[in-house]
Amino acid sequence: MKRMFIFLISLSVVVQVWAGDDKNIVSSVLRSAMVYRAGAELTHTTKATLNQGNNELIIDNISNIIDKNSLQIGSNGNVTILSVEFSTNYLRNEQKLPIVKKLEDSLESVNDEITKVQVVLKTDQELLDLLKANKEIRGDQTGVSVVELTKMMEYYKTKTLELQNELSRYREKESKLFETIAKINKQIKEEEQKNNKTIGRLLLQLYCPMAGQYDFTISYVTPSAGWNPTYDLRVENINKPVSLAYKAKLVQSTGIDWQHVKLALSTSVPAQHNNAPEINSWFLGYYSPNNPLLALEGRVAGLSVSSAAPAAELRIRGTGSYKSYDSNEKKEQNEPMYVVNGSPMSKDEFSRIDPRAIKSMEVLKDASASAVYGARAAGGVVMVTLKEMGDYVSVKDNQLNVVFDIDLPYDVPSNGKEQNVNLKDFKIPALYKYYSVPKIDKDAYLLGEVVDWEALNLLPGEANIIFEGTYIGKTTINAESVQDTLNLTLGRDKRVVVTREKLADFSSVKFLGSNKKQTFTYEITIRNNKKEAVQMELRDQYPLSTNKDIEVELLQSDGASVNSETGILTWKPQLAPGEIKKFRVSYSVKYPKDKLINW
Repeated sequence: MKRMFIFLISLSVVVQVWAGDDKNIVSSVLRSAMVYRAGAELTHTTKATLNQGNNELIIDNISNIIDKNSLQIGSNGNVTILSVEFSTNYLRNEQKLPIVKKLEDSLESVNDEITKVQVVLKTDQELLDLLKANKEIRGDQTGVSVVELTKMMEYYKTKTLELQNELSRYREKESKLFETIAKINKQIKEEEQKNNKTIGRLLLQLYCPMAGQYDFTISYVTPSAGWNPTYDLRVENINKPVSLAYKAKLVQSTGIDWQHVKLALSTSVPAQHNNAPEINSWFLGYYSPNNPLLALEGRVAGLSVSSAAPAAELRIRGTGSYKSYDSNEKKEQNEPMYVVNGSPMSKDEFSRIDPRAIKSMEVLKDASASAVYGARAAGGVVMVTLKEMGDYVSVKDNQLNVVFDIDLPYDVPSNGKEQNVNLKDFKIPALYKYYSVPKIDKDAYLLGEVVDWEALNLLPGEANIIFEGTYIGKTTINAESVQDTLNLTLGRDKRVVVTREKLADFSSVKFLGSNKKQTFTYEITIRNNKKEAVQMELRDQYPLSTNKDIEVELLQSDGASVNSETGILTWKPQLAPGEIKKFRVSYSVKYPKDKLINW
């Protein structure tokens, strides 16, 4: 009893000390959220009663992850903020969601049902065991008659079957109940996947010239939120405009549920560390990915590399030389020493370094090399510095400043799951055409060409295609295009058939002295199986040569628009319903017959 009394006194002291630390605690209310592509700016409000003079105020219900540099606190009175400290409250009272409470109640009911089923199973099993243990039949003097034996056998059979069937039914019921429990537990785990185990709080040291109640506004940026664009493209038929639904997939795991907040989505990204890139001199040189020794050529003063077969020779002027030999040859004694990022390295280890990872090199020779590394550096030292992560990173700024301000209050739980937010619906006039490149893909694609698309403020993202009321699949909107026209891919249409076949009778191989001339001929066939006429854009190509020994000649293009710089052939036929059109492409390639071409 005395020990219990001492324990209660100690617990009371701990509670009083803890209560004494939290002198003035107020809970903030989230009012608005400006969500960026990565991150969100949250704005809270709260009221607090302050005494005259110095005050310590704790503002609770802040996100548990914030950018402290972005923190701003304002007040409606002449309150001076002396200091601000952010901390995490790990003793937050966890509040269960209503759906979790409902699931836990269902779980309790199912567990009660399982208990009842298990009682029945146990009872039936005991009865069955009892029946088996007393199946020996005896008479007092003369034994058991046939009639009594028949009755006993019938009773044993009936009762055994009855118990076995009941056991089977209840075991099946028990199994289904356990499956239900597993599903409920999974659903509870799914609902509890929220970043709300901890909460952020602000400790403010304040000076107040006059006692009273004051309003505070708190804003900060948290990285635990963001959104990505997504679209729905609907086309009823090719005579009507495209219906584009602009949506956002919003995610937040800030530790606090957003309830009835003023929501806005911005296409920009908070740029706390946005340094403009610097461009340095660009030096060209020979490069061989198979031998890092060749990567040193022309990059280090006092170093020369010979790439003559069968070995690459590295020479530091004023010392001996080293050759990269085959495995069955001997190394020379005066090979250079390699030091990579301050650590000596063998030739074999150095040969495994990707030359693209080398940032800089420096050569030490003669006395300067021996003074640092001793006799090992008699052949000179190659000092190599490898690139760090920052040397691989380049900066590209594609930010926009479009804000989607949503008037309706939004509820967004802190569970890290995507929540779709509808932003805008557009009716976009489009010029429809079918497009096919049968050399790569024989399907015909329906494209919608949109002009003046910059006013839509689109971002790169996936789009769902619904054509004539049927979901076709997904496509990608390339909003980073620099073209005046935006091409929307609206899916494949199997009713426009395109084939491309090589015509063997019009293709040949000839030998002209030391040269070989090959002729290739292809026939492209288009058939319109639709009930209306279609506009088509068809593309093919012929090869180009940058080698004077390889001569390419376009022999036939059947009226195509020819781009001689790219080798692209373009036809733009219009096909009536049921119409078939054919186009031929023929070209020849002449090259030395002892060479191989990368067709």
